[in-house]
Amino acid sequence: MSPPCHTSALLLVFMALAVAGAEQSEERSCDVIGDESSESQMERALLKKLEPLSHMRFNVTVEKGKTENYVYHFRVCREVNSTLHDFGGLVQTDRQNGKTTVIGRINETQVFNGSDWIMLIYKGGDSYGRHCSGEKRRAVIMISCKRGVTASSFSIISEEREKEQECFYLFEMDSSVACPAENSHLSVGSILLITFVSLIAVYIIGGFLYQRLVVGAKGMEQIPHFAFWQDLGNLVADGCDFVCRSKPRNVPAAYRGVGDDQLGEESEERDDHLLPM
Repeated sequence: MSPPCHTSALLLVFMALAVAGAEQSEERSCDVIGDESSESQMERALLKKLEPLSHMRFNVTVEKGKTENYVYHFRVCREVNSTLHDFGGLVQTDRQNGKTTVIGRINETQVFNGSDWIMLIYKGGDSYGRHCSGEKRRAVIMISCKRGVTASSFSIISEEREKEQECFYLFEMDSSVACPAENSHLSVGSILLITFVSLIAVYIIGGFLYQRLVVGAKGMEQIPHFAFWQDLGNLVADGCDFVCRSKPRNVPAAYRGVGDDQLGEESEERDDHLLPM
């Protein structure tokens, strides 16, 4: 084989290995039960909300006496062990003998939500042995709203396996992805008030700087349009005096002032009283 052909063959081999490695490293995500075209817009929106949790792994250990000692491994819309290609999204491991059991698979997913929670259901797990008529296991994960927390408090609540059908494992966890969007609490009046105050602040600060730095004003003259505001204050005071006065202007005062004429009369009366008889 000539050197150019040998080089081309090596390149093709490397490209094939790279493509195969990329396919193996690409993790599969949740597949909602039913045809791909039957997924509702709500289901797609919920799966997108859960994306921030897809790179996290959750474990919880359960020990009941000496007979049951398990570890539950959970991932959101990803396989717990992608090398097995078993679609296991929630897997139980027996710590005594190392046996693994798939509780639910991501290729049989259901997803619902409420005002502050998201329920994720993995169906199609390994079949029960002596319980639940040998049906396949399923995992129900209740994700509750907790703001400021990406994910925490993953735990198992119960395992319902005493029924004939519809048995399940129930888990719960807290996450902010289940929280509703926060609405702005500012009313229209508050927005208008903030805008008005901001404009007033810009007017005062900008006018002050202009009067001081450009015009060269000092003291009270640095206030923008000082003469206008001074006249306006006087006009307001006059208006208040006119509107709020309790009696008309032409009504005489209720008291008598002490004038010169009164002083004279009083002096004469006092003098008459002092004349000798």
